[in-house]
Amino acid sequence: MLSPSWNILCDFDGTIAVEDVIDSLLDRYGRPGWEILERDWRAGTIGSAVCMAGQVALLDMSHIELQRHLGGLRIDHGFAAFVRATVEHGIPMEIVSDGIDHAIHAILANHGIQRLPTVANHLLQVGEREWNLTSPYSVQGCRSGTCKCARVDAARARGGKTLLIGDGASDFCAADRVDFVFAKNRLIEHCRAAGIPYAPIASFDEALELLPDLLDGRLPPRTVMPLPAANPQELPA
Repeated sequence: MLSPSWNILCDFDGTIAVEDVIDSLLDRYGRPGWEILERDWRAGTIGSAVCMAGQVALLDMSHIELQRHLGGLRIDHGFAAFVRATVEHGIPMEIVSDGIDHAIHAILANHGIQRLPTVANHLLQVGEREWNLTSPYSVQGCRSGTCKCARVDAARARGGKTLLIGDGASDFCAADRVDFVFAKNRLIEHCRAAGIPYAPIASFDEALELLPDLLDGRLPPRTVMPLPAANPQELPA
């Protein structure tokens, strides 16, 4: 049986990476003031694009210190095997992150994973210990540095269905637009509250176990369906 065509959009921080990269950098190298930006973002006064650009500008670190720090960050132990499975099945996968492109590339390389298509904010060194952040994938009207909803639209334009893998607030809007979700952490609660079909995962080992059913057009085990489907064995059209 031929598998239906799928696209995978995958978050990075907290989903692939075990911890949030920018938070770990700020804890170690942030100048005073980044906490105020974090507070304003959590209160909804500013969006993540403004928050992160301001916080990156407060980082006091050299390129060597950045690389050393990134070298100590871990990823989900099952991610490499999941990537291999997507390649074997010919499933396009794109990392879609409101984080930092350089960090994503460096961390994956440190774990032996070749560059994956990545949509994220761009980190630029402007001085020995000075940094700027730009958002090449921002969209007017969206307060995120990377508009994940726009990436869902781009995936749909390629044809096939779209699977989102994510864990937090930056994935909430996109989860409303895709065909299915593998959800970690806070995204589980959002999908449950918003009535979005999803399967909870704790790791990419579990995502790998669920993938064959999804590709064969069946609802993976442990799927949470907010409303009864006409045929519980088939994915919604």
